[in-house]
Amino acid sequence: MSSTTPTSPPPPPAVSLTERRKAETRMEIARAAAGLFVRQGLRATRAEDIARAAGIAPRTFYRYFAGKEEAIGPLYAAGAQRWVAAVRAAPAEAPLPRVLEDAVRRTLAPGLEVSVASWNWVRTLIRLAQADPALRRVWAEACQASERNLAEVLAERLTAGRLRYDADNVADRSRLAFAAAVASAAVRTAMESWAAGDGPAEGPQGPAELAVANLAALRDFPWGDLTSPGAP
Repeated sequence: MSSTTPTSPPPPPAVSLTERRKAETRMEIARAAAGLFVRQGLRATRAEDIARAAGIAPRTFYRYFAGKEEAIGPLYAAGAQRWVAAVRAAPAEAPLPRVLEDAVRRTLAPGLEVSVASWNWVRTLIRLAQADPALRRVWAEACQASERNLAEVLAERLTAGRLRYDADNVADRSRLAFAAAVASAAVRTAMESWAAGDGPAEGPQGPAELAVANLAALRDFPWGDLTSPGAP
């Protein structure tokens, strides 16, 4: 067995000031779109209305989004990004099932980053996605992107711990992709199930505990196939 002390997973790549500003603008537009969708409905909202609410010109809106439905994408993606970031930041020596569950408990319940009022918005936005095919596609794309990002982070964690994972090995890639897909589905279905009801965002019926219960499916996952000791 290797005597090498596991190192922390690498931090995410640095983001340039220009990219940060673009991301901030995209989020401002997304918040404006969400407010209009909630208040007056998707059909009654035009892209021009969103641009006006965000304080930008319509041509600027179309530089960021192809249409009004896509404008909500950054908000759908934000929660998933927080969860994946928490998985990346967890101690390198922690078992992966615990890492996933702890990350869920930190990011899928009201706290410092997302207030109870914000979770009410989350519920509404997920309900909108379930009711409208165009928004459902945007929601699905955000979930798929989260799944890909999670697979990358899991691979980083295995590599940082000097544990056997061969990105060029089809079987290894398949097992890791499957684990990321199950974990992502555990969170997505928890969010959708919670959003379909009227219960609070905290407690046993909140999205965090629902997701943890779903993640139990990965406790018996054969992580040993991907985490056997590597070369020193």
